[in-house]
Amino acid sequence: MEEVIFETRNFNNSDLGQLHTIHLNNYPIVYILYNSKKPTAYIGQTVHVNRRIQDHLSNPKRKVHEKTILIGHEKFNQSATYNIETNLINYFIADNHYKLQNVSQTANKKMHNYYQKEFYDKKIFHQIWEKLREEEIAQNTIEDLQNKDIYKISPYKELSEQQLEIKERVIKFCNENAKKTGQHVFIVEGDSGTGKSVLLSSLFNTLQDKANDPSSNLYNTDNYLIVNHSEMLKTYHNIAYSLPNLKKKQFKKPTPFINSMDKGNEKADITLVDEAHLLLSKEDSYNNFRYNNQLDEIIKRSNITIVIFDPKQVLKIKSYWNERLLQEITNQYNAETLKLTHQFRMNAAPETLDWIDQFAEKNLKAIPHKESHKFELKVFNDPEQFKQKVNDKNEQYGLSRIVSTFDYVHKKDGDTYYVDPSGINMPWNITYENKTWAEEANTINEVGSIYTVQGFDLNYVGVILGPSVKYDEENDKLFIDTGQYEDKGAFTSRKDLSFEENEEIKEEIILNSINVLMKRGIHGLYIYPTDPKLRRRLLQLKGMDHDE
Repeated sequence: MEEVIFETRNFNNSDLGQLHTIHLNNYPIVYILYNSKKPTAYIGQTVHVNRRIQDHLSNPKRKVHEKTILIGHEKFNQSATYNIETNLINYFIADNHYKLQNVSQTANKKMHNYYQKEFYDKKIFHQIWEKLREEEIAQNTIEDLQNKDIYKISPYKELSEQQLEIKERVIKFCNENAKKTGQHVFIVEGDSGTGKSVLLSSLFNTLQDKANDPSSNLYNTDNYLIVNHSEMLKTYHNIAYSLPNLKKKQFKKPTPFINSMDKGNEKADITLVDEAHLLLSKEDSYNNFRYNNQLDEIIKRSNITIVIFDPKQVLKIKSYWNERLLQEITNQYNAETLKLTHQFRMNAAPETLDWIDQFAEKNLKAIPHKESHKFELKVFNDPEQFKQKVNDKNEQYGLSRIVSTFDYVHKKDGDTYYVDPSGINMPWNITYENKTWAEEANTINEVGSIYTVQGFDLNYVGVILGPSVKYDEENDKLFIDTGQYEDKGAFTSRKDLSFEENEEIKEEIILNSINVLMKRGIHGLYIYPTDPKLRRRLLQLKGMDHDE
């Protein structure tokens, strides 16, 4: 027998008093309690089904449920049912229809393999999910959900050993300092794609579960997650809908958090700061920020501050950060630092990752030929072939988009502005109210900026290198023409820095944006330089005279 056992029963004693089906009663199973009218659900797994179901029937929190689904298989073992339980939670969160009652026991499990894991992940789980769709409990396909950012940073994603070690160390740090006076700071550093967002999402959900657990040392703590990026804030709000201990009001932008603490004369217990490299490091009246440094002001208004930081993602002079500036702030407090180093996003070989790193430092190296079949790196001479390639990948895999360095005029006046009118000729930098940019289907016909994709994954990314990125023939390096960069707000000079320092930072900002854009794609990176000399040089470095 290879089929999944899938039994739906009423959630009451008469229907669930005793289970006799052998592969439900004597084997590990997965189960779902749910009320489709509310809609509310609880997902679990057990090796003692009768006892576990009786526990749920006597639990007042579970009385809201009307039905239960029991899922079994003759080949189930406990590793498989743990895995399927976690997958179901992740996909239910991404489907964003049911409010889950689950708290984060399973979120502390690290990634591990077990016998025939792919069989359970692919064949068995797909059977279960399609059956849930037939029953109109699940709505979207697995493939559609896998492309959603809410799925990719679900708090229930299994963590790597390194991520789990850092998470456990942060929780220990919070427990140790929760009752102490003063400010306490924990810094987590990591490059693009090293799993910072997944770690942060898992960590905040666990802290909120502990804040609602009377037995925890963190019970009743008032905690917040500070989100700099508007697109990411939408994703966190969607996650908050699905989980019991997350509320939209706990996710704030930096200045509103500072102002709300001041207004109520309050102080947060634990504050997590996503992408702290985007925080303002000077006064900015445009953002209604009247102090000198947002990070310092957040730390002052929190007992414990967890900071996620990557200096290679600084994109504005008014938000300029480096290691020295960060240390000047944190050295005033009880602080610890740990680093994430493993690349999760890109299925690229080390040689390809090194090539991108070198490129973002203006160094032009031979483009790797022996690339893994899991990742494509291509340079294009023809804009139409470049656009068609990204479109083809979007048709095949979804979530493939074109982005560009901020080298084209864009104004918030409702008009449409275009990237490279004589070549690419596509509208760009359009934002959407309730969805992240890349998840809007019609954005395949647009070009995104750094602000629409920072922090997010794409399956394939096409990167346009605009007029600010040129080729220096004499030195065989990139030449960054800061005068061509059209993000004028990013280049607002600082009076506390010299002219030379401001100019150096401008170049650094453009190189940072290239680094971020080139590291968006999981399976591939396609490059179209608008500078003909740079196109020719990169094609030479790839060892070809025309597009592949």
